[in-house]
Amino acid sequence: MAFSAWLSLFTICLLGAMSPGPSLAMVTKHTLAGGRLNGIATAWAHALGIGMYAFLTIIGLSIVLQKAQWLFQAISLVGAVYLAYLGWKALRSQGGVAANVARGVRISVWQSAKEGLMISMLNPKIALFFTALFSQFITLSHDVTSRMIVVMTPLIVDGLWYTFLTLLFSSAAVLTRLKRKAVLIDRISGVVLIALACRVVVNI
Repeated sequence: MAFSAWLSLFTICLLGAMSPGPSLAMVTKHTLAGGRLNGIATAWAHALGIGMYAFLTIIGLSIVLQKAQWLFQAISLVGAVYLAYLGWKALRSQGGVAANVARGVRISVWQSAKEGLMISMLNPKIALFFTALFSQFITLSHDVTSRMIVVMTPLIVDGLWYTFLTLLFSSAAVLTRLKRKAVLIDRISGVVLIALACRVVVNI
């Protein structure tokens, strides 16, 4: 793969990772509730999900979804239900981040990783991103090395971006401020997640 093509891929992946959405809310919440290790686990589990989508796109997911519209709709619907579920949990905040912080209860690293993976695998926005934009790079990936680059670039970019945010959010000064706003973070996250779920359903 030519460097110019990889640079275009890198830029698209970075802009995709930087766009605010449920992934950012999830990393923030787990960093707040569990600390730096939980945030990093969420970040790289999310990145693993991104890598899985990249791999599936390479082997033909975009073609399958374009020909089987019902499959894309099914993925979108499942994702919307999961987003709404997470949003409802955040709005209730009983057992959510605000309550856990107040009681000193830590979320396990495994739970953080699991939710990080699920939020990427069941986010219809990510599926659409790879089928509509990312699939154009398949034609540039004829050899195994190029295909590995196409799969690993979004995975590493995503993981590093959310690791950077985790390190930022877990610094003493920022973390103290976040903990003071724990309830507000719960409420905002809940509203954002439910709004995204509704938008997905409307667009199906």
